[in-house]
Amino acid sequence: MPTDLKSSLNRTKTKKRIPLKKLNFNKILFGLAMTAFLACAEKEYTDKIYEKPEIVREAPSDYLSPEESLETFYLPEGYRIELVASEPMVKEPVAIAWDGDGKMYVAQMDTYMQDVDGTGTDEPISQVKLLEDLDGDGKMDKSTVFIDSLLLPRMILPLDDRVIVNETYSYDLWSYRDTDGDGVADEKINLYSNPKRRGGNLEHQQSGLIWNLDNYIYMTTQNYRLRFTRGEMEIDTMENPPGGQWGLTQDDMGVMYYSSAGGENPAFGFQHPAVYGQLRVEGRLAEGFEIPYPIVGTPDVQGGTERRLKEDGTLNHFTGVAGQAIFNGDALPPSVKGDLFIPEPVGRLIRRAKVMNEDGKKVLYNAYDEAEFLASTDLNFRPVQAQTGPDGCLYIVDMYRGIIQESAWTREGSKIRPHILRKELDKNFGRGRIYRIVHEQIEPSGKPNLLGKSAKQLLKYLGHPNGWYRNTAQKLIILKGDKSVVPKLKDMAEDNEPLWAGVFEDKDYALERIHALWTLEGLDAMDNTLIESKLKDEDPRVRIMAIRLTDQMLKDGDDGLLPALGALASDPDLNVANQLALSLKFSKSSKATEILNEIAERYVDNELITLVVQESLKKDDSKLLALKEKVKGVNRGEWNRILSGYDYYKQVCVACHGTDLKGTPAPNNTLIAPSLIGSPRVVGDKDDLIKILLHGLNGPIDGKEYGIMLPMGDNDNGWIASVLSYIRTMNDTTTVNGGEVRDVREKYKDRDTYWTMDELMADK
Repeated sequence: MPTDLKSSLNRTKTKKRIPLKKLNFNKILFGLAMTAFLACAEKEYTDKIYEKPEIVREAPSDYLSPEESLETFYLPEGYRIELVASEPMVKEPVAIAWDGDGKMYVAQMDTYMQDVDGTGTDEPISQVKLLEDLDGDGKMDKSTVFIDSLLLPRMILPLDDRVIVNETYSYDLWSYRDTDGDGVADEKINLYSNPKRRGGNLEHQQSGLIWNLDNYIYMTTQNYRLRFTRGEMEIDTMENPPGGQWGLTQDDMGVMYYSSAGGENPAFGFQHPAVYGQLRVEGRLAEGFEIPYPIVGTPDVQGGTERRLKEDGTLNHFTGVAGQAIFNGDALPPSVKGDLFIPEPVGRLIRRAKVMNEDGKKVLYNAYDEAEFLASTDLNFRPVQAQTGPDGCLYIVDMYRGIIQESAWTREGSKIRPHILRKELDKNFGRGRIYRIVHEQIEPSGKPNLLGKSAKQLLKYLGHPNGWYRNTAQKLIILKGDKSVVPKLKDMAEDNEPLWAGVFEDKDYALERIHALWTLEGLDAMDNTLIESKLKDEDPRVRIMAIRLTDQMLKDGDDGLLPALGALASDPDLNVANQLALSLKFSKSSKATEILNEIAERYVDNELITLVVQESLKKDDSKLLALKEKVKGVNRGEWNRILSGYDYYKQVCVACHGTDLKGTPAPNNTLIAPSLIGSPRVVGDKDDLIKILLHGLNGPIDGKEYGIMLPMGDNDNGWIASVLSYIRTMNDTTTVNGGEVRDVREKYKDRDTYWTMDELMADK
């Protein structure tokens, strides 16, 4: 979206003039339409960015009381931040979640970085707290230790009166329940067990535990998802999911948004649901999106101040991104719905991103012009999670501490350690705050009361304007397993007219139908007749969900709905065609291939759909299917490298080395290039193989002349590691990682000539 339209859309004060030749008129029309929509939808609301204060380059690191800290926040006009809980009620909070009655569960990492060296981090003394708002004023009044003696709890998922918890260094999931009503868990049952201990740094382990719209439970970093709709945990392996790090969220269509602090990547994986695999799309972030706009200097930045700071001393690139949330509540202005909120604890800010659909591709824009939705000058403000609450507001978890990096990055010799000690940030720990963002002209809802309701009573909440209610009601109905509501659910899914007209204002009836469909799926009560009917629903979002509901049938070889699916190849909504291309990857039928080719021809100029079709057509690639079977069980990083290497090999290497890696025959019964199967260069020293790919190879090989092997060093380290990982995998030996390529590249950075076999043998 052009900058001047973005400014107009969000009513910021700065306007910029853009040369005519740079304007995209499709985007202009889209921007004008959005501006008109928001002007109509929000004519009673203000959303003007604050006057950005002068940067506080060297802020003190002293603790502030919660009341004092509130004075350091900057928000757009009309918004207000309120304290929900603080120390001593909570300390070191990292994640929150609510049960159906609005009781808040808080995961605390009580041993995280209690000094600059992380002493005692692995002591099992952390807790999950239970917070209750007794008078409904939005502020917590009571705190109870729900679970004690935990090792850095990192994920919590309330079910009904049970809560699932995962601890650091473990894959296990435990269900906790308070059976006597004293607020303390006295029942502990294992729901999922994996004997392996999760290794690696605690920052690189799984988070999330989201009950998705599709009734699967998702986490970051893992290549599997879980399901708890039939009373026990079931596991389903996924192919090439996005991965991610700390934080996971979903939108109204069940599409999840990932982030990676280690990769300094604020948002990815959101083009389509994770079950279809990661799709690498250029331009998912608008130009300049990665640049944050703090209002306080950032001395404690990993990577060093020279690399990571602007001239004014503030962060120049997202680095600590964590705990993002798609807002789908109803207590903020309508234009905020569907926006992505990204906490940046290193920059002491929260980004509000607009999610724009541009010809089927989702693109993120900063909602404000060179400013952030929320920013603070308090050096101890460490937002690590955002969430939509039962009251329709946006909640923020503030770990409120000095050090936010784990000890692996603060040890002696690191660039960040001297700044931590200089600012005495190592002395600030053992506190924590939870806030909510409200709008001055919208009254938040009261406490929910869902746990005691029957499945029939919960049905109406599937159409609630607050997404928290819709998701929670769907989950609770499925957990009850009461199939007496199936006829009502089918009526809700089938009828465009609501069953509860007038119950909720601003109700989205398509979302009600969507939740009814997935609730039926969770109750194992879906049937082909209903799906076929919904493939013709008047709302494209419902048609998309109906397509998704055929995925398992296609996997099982049931192609009975392929004719009905094929009719959607010419759907007027390209997002429907895109979903069709995604789902057809699960069908082995030649008819599915015909439909995919039809979609490809129809949308030949659409970047996203073209990529999706290409990925889905891999279903017919027997070599790829054999490769996937061969590498089944390897870790996610190696899987990605090997499968990417297969793609790169087909694009570049196959012409000379052949589809079977045994060399392409020349007309004179020789080979254009030597076989890579069993080659001493391939199965031997990795460094030799990397050197050949970086700089090329000339001269005889094993007494035969083949011509020149061209250098591939213009490709990045990941590309080279992927190709070599595929080749070595086909030789049943170990893979290559990017770090190994980097080291060889650096060692021979001045070389600009081909290697010969004699040189390789001598260079040992």
